[in-house]
Amino acid sequence: MLIRRLFDSLVPGCAAAALLAGFVWQSSGTAATSTAIQGVLIDKQCSARAETRMVTGTTPHMEGGIMWAYTHDRKCLLMPACLRSGYGVFTYDTLKFLSFDPAGNQKALALIQAGKKQDDMRVEVTGEVTGDKIKVISLKLLP
Repeated sequence: MLIRRLFDSLVPGCAAAALLAGFVWQSSGTAATSTAIQGVLIDKQCSARAETRMVTGTTPHMEGGIMWAYTHDRKCLLMPACLRSGYGVFTYDTLKFLSFDPAGNQKALALIQAGKKQDDMRVEVTGEVTGDKIKVISLKLLP
């Protein structure tokens, strides 16, 4: 009887452990896929202004959006507060801001400093997207 109770109490725990081990093994075997995204290079501090929003009042209208992001220039990207906040891309397809990982921030800064463009900071970013962040593999300015 004692052996039966011990067996009954151990089996569900072992089954759960085996099931969990199977999920961990399966998820570790899948490689993350990289995605190419086009949009506008913008700093995190200014990204909130690029979000589309409705302004109410006597003349309701929309503000922000991709047109605001598109007018963002090199001078702003290199301002100390903007530089400290980090960079990301305001995407064309989802109209959302994806922030870069630390390596991506370094790549963006190098691209901005090396480039001659003063405005039109359209970019193509290749990387692994997780939520609202992207782990940058490559970054290039679009012509």
